Amino acid sequence: MKQRRFSKDFRLVIVGQIISLFGNAAIRFALPLYLLNITGSSALYGTVTACAFIPTILLSPIGGIIADRVNKRNIMVVLDFFTAAIVIVFSLLMESMNIVILLTIALMLLYGIAGAYQPSVQASIPALVSEENYMAANSVINAVSSLANLLGPVLGGILYSVYGLKPVLFVCIVCFLISAVMEIFIKIPFEKQASSGSILNIVKKDFAESIRFIYKEKPIIGKGLLIVCAINLFMSSMIIVGLPYLVTEVLNFDSVWANQLCGFAQGALAVGGLTGGVCAGFLGKKLKIQKAGNLLAVCALTVFPMGISLMLFSFAELNYIVITVCCMIIMVFSTIFTIQMMSFVQTETPKNLIGKVYSVILTVCMCAQPVGSALYGFLFEFSSGFEYMVVLFSGVASLIIALCTKGIFKLISQNN
Repeated sequence: MKQRRFSKDFRLVIVGQIISLFGNAAIRFALPLYLLNITGSSALYGTVTACAFIPTILLSPIGGIIADRVNKRNIMVVLDFFTAAIVIVFSLLMESMNIVILLTIALMLLYGIAGAYQPSVQASIPALVSEENYMAANSVINAVSSLANLLGPVLGGILYSVYGLKPVLFVCIVCFLISAVMEIFIKIPFEKQASSGSILNIVKKDFAESIRFIYKEKPIIGKGLLIVCAINLFMSSMIIVGLPYLVTEVLNFDSVWANQLCGFAQGALAVGGLTGGVCAGFLGKKLKIQKAGNLLAVCALTVFPMGISLMLFSFAELNYIVITVCCMIIMVFSTIFTIQMMSFVQTETPKNLIGKVYSVILTVCMCAQPVGSALYGFLFEFSSGFEYMVVLFSGVASLIIALCTKGIFKLISQNN
């Protein structure tokens, strides 16, 4: 009898991720878009988005430490129930409080929970999957995330543009509750680690251990992280802020139609991520880590058609198609790169450190996101009529970074 590649418990993790991430994608799409619709300010949009990333940076290390010391299933269940509670409170207060303040707090909590949640998911892979299937498992998790990010913005955008924000909130609450109940039945092997001293001392000790592993025992991981931070600062942040701003505020579409188009564009990003995940899963070991720098170069080069189209053409439909297609291509190659790097880290990291190490990686990578979001929010605000210059600046900076990474990824290959 042929043995299944993935266990029943890992498949339950996947199903729970689909439902939970769908809710996350829908709510994190609808809330910032609602803010952009009522204010029309890219600077405010970028600032709120930047604030939302800060809790992710702060809570990811804690989430990783907890993931190595607490049953990962319990973490997923508690955080999904807590997320549902946050959305319920937001829906009750949105008409009686300052919406900018309330929305900022809600996004900060949602992003913070996501930062604490994902280390548990990634740390569960080595516990539920054999080492030879790490690449396939990471591809599945990434594909699930991309699928949720495809359906969430598309369906959320349609629902939001036709019926408003509250129905989106209700759907998301249901998703988080269903996911939490389903995750109760997951069994993840857990071995309690010895601990001594106060919680603060444990956190400091575990965090220091992770930093030492990344930058002393495996310094090539640390060098790769710096490159990812730079890409997040100059390219990812431009897409996060620029895509909704360009579609809803710069291109001349009717407001209702623009919101739906923005949802479709976000869905196209998810299609790119899903395609990249599938490609990484099928190619598996055929993907050479020393070629990973080329993937970043392709991403950077794909930014230029977006800026050139905005500079030369005034047709909203043409610019929308170019922007959407280019962003989707960027997601294909960046997803393959991400899966390669994460599989490498999981292979090189002891199982008792994987949660902490992943959380530190996520934290360091995310550090550039708030700065980049705020930067591009103000750049787009003050370059009204010349938005293409901001996009081209992103492409030039990203290409320089990508071209400087080839030596680092060749070194990864030599170390393996």
